[in-house]
Amino acid sequence: MSSDFEGYEQDFAVLTAEITSKISRVPRLPPDEKKQMVANVEKQLEEARELLEQMDLEVREIPPQSRGMYSNRMRSYKQEMGKLETDFKRSRIAYSDEVRNELLGDAGNSSENQRAHLLDNTERLERSSRRLEAGYQIAVETEQIGQEMLENLSHDREKIQRARDRLREADANLGKSSRILTGMLRRWESLNFRLYP
Repeated sequence: MSSDFEGYEQDFAVLTAEITSKISRVPRLPPDEKKQMVANVEKQLEEARELLEQMDLEVREIPPQSRGMYSNRMRSYKQEMGKLETDFKRSRIAYSDEVRNELLGDAGNSSENQRAHLLDNTERLERSSRRLEAGYQIAVETEQIGQEMLENLSHDREKIQRARDRLREADANLGKSSRILTGMLRRWESLNFRLYP
């Protein structure tokens, strides 16, 4: 199980390194190459999201007592993914503004305000995404705690059942011993009566 996770982990590291490099190159590329690079990064981001989903599924299969370390790593990778997507959005906005300016000439100067507005909206979306991610993480941890409590309750129930079985057995043995002692006492009384009428 952990070997599969680590394999996905390595693929994710390589892929995100490539994406980071390409995003940083977008602003310096000629228009034709930029368009191709943007399409390429979009495809790789989708692959990275699929890898994260696979890793998340692997983590859910790990026993609760060993899951904490992998959950922390997943949280870090999701944050890294969020940062990559934000950087890519910003590079795309810059790329879109550049194309618009080329098409509109002086009329494209107002795009600076639009760009600022879009960046502001992007930051709000990021904050909302972080809050949703935090809520999801709390739900996962709560589920994990619930599973551990159920397992503990199940073990306690088994212990109580075994203790009850031992008590029943001890009670049965006491009853048997009592009957034997009663029989012995009666024989002793009968013998005394015969010897000392």
